[in-house]
This record gives sequence, C-alpha cells and structure tokens, in this order.
Amino acid sequence: ASDTGSSSSLEMAIKEKVTPLLEESMEKHWGITIPQVGADISDTLKTSPLNMYVPWHLNFPEAKRAFKMELLKQELRLHRGNVSKLAQGFGLDRRSIHRAIKDLEIDIAEARSSTTTSAEHQQQWIDQAIRTTLEQYKELIQPQKMEPLYREVTSLSEHIAQVLPHQEVSWKDAEQEFERQFLRHALDEEGWNIAHTAKKIKLRPETLHRKMKKLRLRKV
Repeated sequence: ASDTGSSSSLEMAIKEKVTPLLEESMEKHWGITIPQVGADISDTLKTSPLNMYVPWHLNFPEAKRAFKMELLKQELRLHRGNVSKLAQGFGLDRRSIHRAIKDLEIDIAEARSSTTTSAEHQQQWIDQAIRTTLEQYKELIQPQKMEPLYREVTSLSEHIAQVLPHQEVSWKDAEQEFERQFLRHALDEEGWNIAHTAKKIKLRPETLHRKMKKLRLRKV
C-alpha cells in the first residue's frame, strides 16, 4: 500500500508541478512547448533513480556487485555513515549492513565525512535525467535554441528536486530493480535471444530464464 501511495504522490507531483516547470522553460527558450519532450523527461523521472548505479557494460555478477557497492556507498553518505538509520531504511538488520560493508570493502570513515544530502543526490539524478532526454532531441532542435536550455538544467533540476517526493526503497526492492533493468537492457541488446544473452552476461541460460519469469520480463 505504501508503494502505491508513493507512486501516486510522485505521479501527482509530476503532473501538477514538474510538467508546468518544463513547459515554462521550453516556452521561454524555444517560443513553443513540445509535449513529447516534457513527456519523455516526466517518464524518466517516474523510473527509479537506482539506474544511476547500473553498470551496463559489465557481466551480471560483476554488475550486481558494483551496483550494490555504489548504492550502499551513496546511502551511507546520505545517512552520514549511520548504520542503524541505513539498516532501517533498507529494511535490514545492522549485522547484514556491516557484513555487506565488509564484503564490498567500503570505507565507512569516508562515508561519515561526507556532506552529500538527500536533496542534493535527488537533484543530481534529476539533472542527469533531463540532460539524457535532451540529448535525444539534439538532431531535431537547433543548437542555438538547445544551448540556453542546457544552461538552465541545473536551476531547473533544483526546482524539480524541491517538489518531487523522496523515494525510499528497501534493499530487496533495490536488488530486484537492478536485475529488472540490467536484464531487460541485456536482452534488448541481444534481440531477446536467451542463449546469447546468458553467454554475454555470464549467467546460465536456465538461471536467466528463471529470473525472467520471476521478474515478469517479456519482450515489448
């Protein structure tokens, strides 16, 4: 129920607050609004910010380890190295967090000295989402019109970060989201050929098939 509530509040914030901000920015720099650009940015903002940590170029075991390491390091920084608060947010016990920190060889002292805040992290993700979407339109929109909008992305992402609700995610959900995104990407690249995909990402075909079934991954 909480996931549904979080999802609906995110959708509402995007519809009522983010879309007008994007439209205002396009109108200012382009003289028109292009609904598809706004829709594409909004769709990206609806996806999980976890994809910031997905290393697409690695095989599955390496990518999963790298994903866990980056996610745990970032969350430790956001919680100033407070393992109890981090464990609570992830839905794990403290021993599991300490074990993961040791297994992944994470420097907890570095995390405790960090000054990154949750709002700053959310802004970084939004900034990246906007820039990635705008890149797709570079061939269609004149550089002299695109450039001023690029210069405004940092300011725009600050405003959006203030109106978007913070998305909490459990460790289990984070792992599932990683597998869903990584495997869909790998399958897309190999035309959904299970044998080829499994070989490329170093998984057994039956393991890949089982994960696809569990995650309900189907070719769109």
